[in-house]
Amino acid sequence: MHMFRMMQRSLPPLNALRAFEAAGRHQSFSRAAEELGVSHSAISRHVRGLEDRLGVSLFRDLPRGIKLSRDGRAYLGQVTAALDLIAEATEGLGGSAEGVVVVSCEPLFARKVLLPMLDRFHSQYPRVEVRLEASKALADVNRYEADLAIRFAHTGVLQVASDLISDTPLYVYAAPELRPEGWQSPKDVLEYARLRERDANLWPRWAELQGLEAAPFEAHGWRISADLALEAAVCGQGVYLGSRDCAQMDCDAGRLVRCFDQGVRDGAMRLVQADRASRNRAARVFRGWLLEETADLRG
Repeated sequence: MHMFRMMQRSLPPLNALRAFEAAGRHQSFSRAAEELGVSHSAISRHVRGLEDRLGVSLFRDLPRGIKLSRDGRAYLGQVTAALDLIAEATEGLGGSAEGVVVVSCEPLFARKVLLPMLDRFHSQYPRVEVRLEASKALADVNRYEADLAIRFAHTGVLQVASDLISDTPLYVYAAPELRPEGWQSPKDVLEYARLRERDANLWPRWAELQGLEAAPFEAHGWRISADLALEAAVCGQGVYLGSRDCAQMDCDAGRLVRCFDQGVRDGAMRLVQADRASRNRAARVFRGWLLEETADLRG
């Protein structure tokens, strides 16, 4: 009996630890409640009960919100690591990955690149549900808008850790019937509406790389949403300056041809993940799979 008492662990209730860990990561009882699907008062009750049990203050009350105390910061690091270990051990018993991963992606990349390859993911991980949301709005992954977000970024724009998904150049594309005789000179594009994939006008930069004066390429005969520019080019309504990854499917199907070999680089598609995504096996599996699938879009 004495040995049994010596081996007993002094453990707080798991719900209290989960409430504290979520509140500590977010520095907010409200956001912790949203993550765990409970009420604000439940988080507060669990945290206060944990503080009473430990005999320390884990948070300091501020005029607007809360802040971890010194003891709270030290405890949070250990509790987070312990909960991660428990989650990984539990998932390891379940065999194949399962769960839900919410992926927010720019519309064009979602339609032309990500969606066509999802059947391969589903065949490999049939118990993981991918909820794909197409949006151009910047997704705040740490406010539960998504587990993972795929967004275009100019060099140095992102202030959070991210993975490179695609940095393929932008080329000029057109429907084959737009110019059946072929494209002889870069100046040929001035005869058509110049469509573009991105909000920034990269036509002048492309012209300079071709050794042409940039000024004639500044003006646009027809403005159209970047999301629709590729579709307009497929319909023969102009020439399109866009990324190889988004145009490749239409090139393979014969709906587009690359007009010139000279391309222009402009930023990259990057994958941003929420802090909590590392604790979501479905999100970890999807991230690893996506990086492998898009390897040929980098470099």
